[in-house]
Amino acid sequence: MPDSSKRTNRRAVYETLRHKVVTLEYPPGAPLSENELAASLGVSRTPVREGLILLSQEGFVQIFPKIGSFVSRVDPRKVADAQFLREAVELASLEDVGPAPDPEVVAELRDNLAQQRQAAGDLADFFRLDEAFHQGLLRLGGHESAWPTVVAAKGHLDRARRLGLQDATPPQVFIDQHEAVLDSLVSGDVAQARRLLRAHLRAVFDDIEQIRERSPELFASNSGSVPVRRSIAVWQ
Repeated sequence: MPDSSKRTNRRAVYETLRHKVVTLEYPPGAPLSENELAASLGVSRTPVREGLILLSQEGFVQIFPKIGSFVSRVDPRKVADAQFLREAVELASLEDVGPAPDPEVVAELRDNLAQQRQAAGDLADFFRLDEAFHQGLLRLGGHESAWPTVVAAKGHLDRARRLGLQDATPPQVFIDQHEAVLDSLVSGDVAQARRLLRAHLRAVFDDIEQIRERSPELFASNSGSVPVRRSIAVWQ
């Protein structure tokens, strides 16, 4: 019988590595040493290797034989695909928000907005609250159970969003957009809420272009370039 503890260990290592990639703790293009990762996580190389393979299948890691493994640079095409899925789910959910949205959920979202304003200087905390706000919008439409599917699909998008928060659009802009969407829903104007939410979700594309102009090395190209590991890892 397979050892369930080993399966759990592999899963935990994979989830830890994925989290560090998506949150930019491991930035685009960073080299990933199996030995160093295993030592830092307190595990053998096997679950690390398996985790990197899974991440490569998701497009978060590139593995080059005889060279090494690297965090994939941000691919705007993958970001666009993730954005497409997220937008489809969230906009569809708004259609099911009734004329009198659940006052308890609305109160929670108002409180969330207040916390967002207080946390605007802490990007990690703001990102957490931003996620909770969008999950709350799904709850208003009766589709909160779809949130885990959205989260699983938008890893590439989240990397781009975090880059945007660091270097492009300040949190205050997004907070104001959140408030406008909620105000429209509370007033019964679902069509306006959908227009505002669509624009809000698509703002990431403007951020990508701004960041790519300043830091093109963070983004994937179509040249098929391969990194070379010398004393440090570089991309040619």
